[in-house]
Amino acid sequence: MHEREPRRWAAASLVAAASVWMASAGNAPLWRELQGLGLLQGRGGVLLGVTLAGMLVTLLFALLSLLSWRAVLKPVLIALLFATAVGAHFMWTYHIVIDSSMATNTLQTDWQEGRALLTWRLALVVLLGAVLPSWLLWRTAVAWRPWRQQALRNLGGFAAAIVVFVALLLASFQPLASTMRNHKELRFLANPLNTLYAAGWAAFGGKRMTGPIAPVGTDARVASQGGKPRLLVLVLGETGRSGNFGINGYSRNTTPELVQANAASFRNAWSCGTSTAASVPCMFSPLGREGFLARDRESENLLDVLRHAGLAVLWIDNQAGGCKGVCDRVPNVNTSGLADPQLCAQGECRDEILLKGLDARLAALPAEKRARGVVLVMHQMGSHGPAYYERTPAAFRRFQPECTSSHLPDCSSESLVNAYDNTILYTDHVLGATIRWLQQHGEDDGALLYVADHGESLGENNLYLHGLPYALAPDLQKHVPWITWLSPGFEQASGLTLQCLRGRADERVTHDNLFHSVLGLMQVATSAYKRTLDAYASCGGA
Repeated sequence: MHEREPRRWAAASLVAAASVWMASAGNAPLWRELQGLGLLQGRGGVLLGVTLAGMLVTLLFALLSLLSWRAVLKPVLIALLFATAVGAHFMWTYHIVIDSSMATNTLQTDWQEGRALLTWRLALVVLLGAVLPSWLLWRTAVAWRPWRQQALRNLGGFAAAIVVFVALLLASFQPLASTMRNHKELRFLANPLNTLYAAGWAAFGGKRMTGPIAPVGTDARVASQGGKPRLLVLVLGETGRSGNFGINGYSRNTTPELVQANAASFRNAWSCGTSTAASVPCMFSPLGREGFLARDRESENLLDVLRHAGLAVLWIDNQAGGCKGVCDRVPNVNTSGLADPQLCAQGECRDEILLKGLDARLAALPAEKRARGVVLVMHQMGSHGPAYYERTPAAFRRFQPECTSSHLPDCSSESLVNAYDNTILYTDHVLGATIRWLQQHGEDDGALLYVADHGESLGENNLYLHGLPYALAPDLQKHVPWITWLSPGFEQASGLTLQCLRGRADERVTHDNLFHSVLGLMQVATSAYKRTLDAYASCGGA
């Protein structure tokens, strides 16, 4: 007897099956969001759901029809199945959306930072949603046609899918247009089309930066050489929620050392973006948020202007992901991979590593530049999630019970906030230790400025982490701490006082003010400086 040949599927049938799977199970976060918004209720809601599902199926079918070739189809389908499974997991778990900024964040995320996201739940979703379907797909025999016939079939499938898509769109245009207009976040939940669009936009779309880097502040100089040189430590915080800082009126005393040091805080401070990749280049730019987004050419930043003024500048980074290009033209060092037995015992360095050997790093800067003034930028690991508990030494885990899972929905609201608040308590300690270090440098007029890059969602409205598109993100992802400490010598030399700053605690400041505020603190005179954007100018800083 002849062995029975396995059934061969038409390429279009395989494409249809994969499209239905991805549009249905792969879009569970979309269906949950629609249900939560009450948009799937009644006959009209059912019609909307069916229409959206049909449109997703037809768009995927149209795209994959063009790729239905012997050497291409199966690898593309497998890649899409994995992208769908991974995207669905993160959107379902953390209530995030996938857009171009999220794609950029993913591409710039270091393994050390991203490992906490690799949970057993993700593995299970990938196994069931991608590995098993991919295995079945790979074993399926396909009846391929000669290339001319296959090309006609592919084009026919593409055309038929587009016709059906347009018919569905026209049949439900009014409710669909209203839904998308009122709930813009839904477009970023269409899986895996959102991932394809975001990845394509991050790689090839958007505004292309052309030409050489535009110089900024080449006329910069230190306005006064009298008295002691100024020493500013600018601490770039990671994932700081303004409302969780005790110094800002939080019910918990998460900042005892800052309070003891009589630091001042701007309680109404706002970020450039909702992720490190978006905020850090923007906050150091002279352009402000609107100008930064509209730019068609890269420009020098705050550190370049300080360098033009002849100041000593050093960037110290405790994130493996680095400075996002901001520190490329100044001396910089990364501490995240050091092998310190006390501070780096768990494969990740605690933020106190930023202070270790700081005297030696300061002494290594050119003496003639140090005589004009020094700016040290320290980029924290801070409150980087989702594994907040990993950011904090045992001695600072004061708030209990503490969430010890990276799958944040597993944690109670209380334990999740406790874990996050412990990171703020540790950040307070790092800032307190930095202030004490500054106090030891009596030969300099010292100051500390702490500003976080963005905020964080801790389960409010079922949102977690950060990185939502700025227009859609809640204030919790944009409201950041901005804290200042000045030595008595700095106050006397500058005329700027902490008492005055505390009296202006509720005035609105944004990352747009950082560039000009630091120049003002360091007495840098340049045409790039705008006094109206200097957050300290109203208190007489000079």
